[in-house]
This record gives sequence, C-alpha cells and structure tokens, in this order.
Amino acid sequence: MWLDRDTGDRLEGPGASLYDRHTFLTFPARTEIEYMRERAVSGTFEGPAPAADLDRPVVTESEIDTSPRTEPASRPPYRSVFTAAPLAMAVVDREGTVVSANDALAALLGTSPDELAGSVAADLVDLTSDARTWHAYGEVLRGRQSRLRCTRRLKHPDGHSLWVQVTVAPLPAEDRGVLLSVADISGRRELQARLRHLQMHDPVTRLPNRTLFFERLSAALEAESYEQSGTGRIGLCYLDLDGFKAINDTLGHRVGDRLLAAVAERLTRCADASGHSRTSTPLVARLGGDEFALLVEDSTGTEQLAELAESVLEAIQDPFDIAGQRLSVSASIGVVERHAAGTTATALVQAADTTLYWAKADGKSRWTLFDPERNAHRMTRQALASTLRPAIERGEFQLEYQPLVGMEDDRLHGVEALVRWHHPQFGVLTPNRFIGLAEEDGSIVPLGRWVLRTACRQARRWQIDHPDEPPIFVSVNVAVRQVWDSDLVADVAETLAETGLAPGLLQLELTESAVMGSAGRPLQALKALSDMGVRIAIDDFGTGYSNLAYLSRLPVSVLKLDGSFVRGFQYDDRDTAARPNPADEVVVEAMIQLAHRLGLTVTAECVETSAQATRLRSIGCDTGQGWLYSRPVPPDRISELLDTPDVQAGVGNP
Repeated sequence: MWLDRDTGDRLEGPGASLYDRHTFLTFPARTEIEYMRERAVSGTFEGPAPAADLDRPVVTESEIDTSPRTEPASRPPYRSVFTAAPLAMAVVDREGTVVSANDALAALLGTSPDELAGSVAADLVDLTSDARTWHAYGEVLRGRQSRLRCTRRLKHPDGHSLWVQVTVAPLPAEDRGVLLSVADISGRRELQARLRHLQMHDPVTRLPNRTLFFERLSAALEAESYEQSGTGRIGLCYLDLDGFKAINDTLGHRVGDRLLAAVAERLTRCADASGHSRTSTPLVARLGGDEFALLVEDSTGTEQLAELAESVLEAIQDPFDIAGQRLSVSASIGVVERHAAGTTATALVQAADTTLYWAKADGKSRWTLFDPERNAHRMTRQALASTLRPAIERGEFQLEYQPLVGMEDDRLHGVEALVRWHHPQFGVLTPNRFIGLAEEDGSIVPLGRWVLRTACRQARRWQIDHPDEPPIFVSVNVAVRQVWDSDLVADVAETLAETGLAPGLLQLELTESAVMGSAGRPLQALKALSDMGVRIAIDDFGTGYSNLAYLSRLPVSVLKLDGSFVRGFQYDDRDTAARPNPADEVVVEAMIQLAHRLGLTVTAECVETSAQATRLRSIGCDTGQGWLYSRPVPPDRISELLDTPDVQAGVGNP
C-alpha cells in the first residue's frame, strides 16, 4: 500500500490494517545507493542544500580504499555521503545491530556515533512497541520486504520528546545489511497540532467547535470506548440562549461575541465543578450561533444531567457586565441521557435538539428531559404531515355525519359533516389529529374543498331519496386559511351549482376566534356567502372573544354553544347534592336570549342526557347535537333517521 512520503502519518500495511501513530509501508524496490545519491545530491534530506555543499566532492581522497580488493570493483563509494549527510542514518546488519552511525543520528539521539555502534537498532527508535511494525522490520532485515516507514515518538536524553520518521531500506546484497534513516519531524507535527487546534476550536469562545464535538461524541459511542470501562451511558445538555438575538441586533456583534465568550466561561466552570468528583469532566462545545452543548461521557444517570442543567441555568441567569452594560439572558436546555450501546451521534443530537425545542415551547428559561412518548407523538405528527396531501389524492378520507336535532320536536333538521382519515398505518383518525397539520401546511384548502363537495353531494342525494320528507341542511366546518388561500365564495357557488343543492341547505361553521374581529377579505367572503343564501354559524361560541357588540354586525345566522357550557347541566333533579352553580344555567340562558334578540338560532353541542335536553329546551335552545341523539354515523344511517320521526328512537347511542 502507498503513503504520502512527506507525512508518513497514515498508511496501510500487511493485512490491510490502517495505522495512525505507528505505521509502515512497502515501496517498490530500488537500490539504496541510487536513493541516497539522489537525495544527498539534490539536498532533499532537510531542504535544499547550500551551493557550497553541492560543489564539494562526494568522496575525499583519504576515503578511497587502495588495498587489494576481494570485493567487486564496482562497489559504490557512499561512505562520505553517509558521513556528511544531514539526514540521521545508520547501517544495520541482518541481525539488527548497528554497524555504524553518522553524526546526524548521534546528535539527534543525544549520544556519539561510537556509542551507537553495536546497539540494537530497534531499541534506539522504538520499533518493538507494536507487533505489526516489529514483524515488518524483521521482514526487511530478512530481505522479504523492500522498505519500512513509520512514525515514532522518542525521548531525548535531556528530557524532551521528539517525533521522528523512521525509514528502513535494504542496502545492496553485497553489503548484507539495511540502512536506517531517521528524520526529525517535530516541527511539522507541532505545526500540524496548531493548525488542528485552530480548525477544531471556535475563535470567539475558544471552545471546541461542532467538528471536534462530533468527533468526541462519535468516539465515545464506539463500542470499545464504553465496553472496557465506565458506566456504558452517555448524556448531553443541548442549550440555546433566550434573548440573545435581541442583544446581538441592538448592541452589535462585537458585544454579542463578548457575551458568548462570557457564557462559555460560565459553562466551563459548571463543567469543571460537575467533573470535580467524577472520572471525567464534561466537554463544553459551541455548536454555532448561540447554541452550546455539554457532553457527559460515562454518565451515572438522569440525576447527574439534571444537576448539571440546573447549575447551568443558575450560572447563566446571573447578569453579565459587558462593555459597561449589564446584560441578562437565560437558557433553554434539552437534556438526553441513555445507554451508549445502540445510540448514534446523529440520533443523540437530534433527540437533544427536539427536547430543546420542547423547553422553548414550554416557556423558555428551563430544562426539559427527553420523553420517548412525547417524541413518538411528534414523529407521528411529522409522518401525518408528510402524507396529508397524497392521502387526499388517494381517497383516504371519508365523511361521517352527526344529527342536529330540533329541541321542540326531536326531529332531524340537519347534520354536521365530520371528516375521518382512514390511515393505512394509524387507523381511523379524527379531525383533532390532522386538521391542525392541514392548516399549517396549507393542505386544508384541497381537503376542505373535497369535504364541501362530498357533503353537498350527499345532502342532495338524501333530498332526492326522501322527497316526502323536509330536506335537511348539511353543516361544513371551514378554516380561516380556506378563506385567505382560496376563493371560498367561488368554490361554494361552483359546488352548489354542480350538486344542485339549494344555498339555504348549506351551513358553514367557523370558530368564534376566527370570525370575531374579521376584516378585509374574510368579512367580505362571509357577507358574499350570506347574500348567496348560505347560513353562517359560529362554532364553539363562548370560548373566544365573545364580542357581543361586533356580533350584531356579522352576517351570522347560528350560534353553536361550546360543549363546556352544556356539561354543567349534567345533574338529576332528584340529586340536589350534585347540582352545579346555578350561574352556569343563567349564563347559557342569557346567551340564548341575546341570540334570539339578534335574530339568530342557537345549537347546543355535547348534549348527552335527557336532563340536559330538557333544561336546554326550557330556556329556549333551538337545536341540540350530541350522543343523546347519535354519534357521527355513515350516510346510510342518516337515511334511516329520515324515515324515523323520533331521532332518539331511530338512532340513540349505537
């Protein structure tokens, strides 16, 4: 395998094993004399050689052997090169003993060439510290491998450490040995360390940055990190500063940076205090912006993380004196603590980020512990949101209808259309599970259009199938976003024309908070629909603005009392101890009388008992809706009700 000959820090050896600090590599065979001549003459041992050195003879006259030769006459004269070369070198025999060493090697190791002669070469440069390097060295000595290169950290006699790059290569066969060369790369390693520190640390806070944080986190989650020792658990406090953006925007980035640095100092103190009596200190890192993380390896449980989060909150809540100003911020913290086994860095950070969002949503300036059930609900919500629009196209939605019954005659006057999502994974879902999502992403517009057309088409079908019965109206819920993001008036007009349903048999329900204070386009749409003959109802009346003065100016024809008022009627005449406050009934009666004076009819929701119905009837309520009459049912059950004069007798509580 090949390696960058300049660094030698990462290379691959026999068996495809990757090394970092102790590595080796085989290179294509080449005679060492060619290699030495090339590098000595070109000056590439330690940089370009001075011009004077290049002009000097390679071999001096005194070094020429004039005695009778018993060796080949062509033996290369490299002795002077070996002696004068600035690269530290030694000739080692096949047994691994130093035959001779040059002055450069002696100076590097803090000794003399004579003292190096006869030494064990492997001990001088620490080639025995790992089995693979030792084996490769032996292969070179035996001539089975062409070269070995590795990086070693050596101890100088004066006490300092130095990093060297060791190369072992065979000499020509007649020399029966190898050449050991040692290059001091301490300066390069120091520069690399400084560059890595700059690369891995945030310049504002001097804390580890996102890259180093994930490097440490990934290392902590490797099996060998937690299986050999420790608790096998890991914890993370993921925090975000509350109110930092306002400070940064008003006082400038310079003040903002100084505030971040001050926050980093307090976080570091909290981490040091937390790790004082433990085996390790939490890692504090700045992940970007005003987001920080405290990584706890070998955590002892949620209590340790909770204590750390509490200390961080207290530390940050104390005011900061920055640039002559007293600044106050707080923090929201997401806390995750779990077994390291089976956890990935991405999953841990994602869980912490989600929990941080919960902390902010719950009111900020607090810490929140990760809740698997809450997260499952969030994941389900996300899954529903991503499949809402395709579900409309696939026809996964169906309508059920709940009767609206006249209080005086117990007859069916209308129905409210309620949408159901028949989800292939989660089963039948009621509107409270997905309507909010549909309003957020805008899919409420196509969904609402489908509900409107389906309900009107069904109402017209009942009218055709039961010509002898008074036609019933259908009530459809409408979100405000449908008014803003679509032409609701045009959609209603087109639907009525397409289905043949009379405008008076369609009722549109909007919530009180959506209708009260309506202006501009929503109010214009409501007036246009009312002028068309469509009935407008305020749903859940009594829970929102209750701006009665404004109510008189809206094109509304029906008030639907919120079920919370009706539930206060759940008592029996014979059970005097269970009677609620009479004020509940007084309030409902007052709202009904006011509505009648304004020419509006009133529908009571959540009617569940005969006693409730009796009292509502006695105070003038017009229509009731609830389980006393029927739960939401498929269209064919409504057809059965149309053939039954008494709704309670026809359906009741299926």
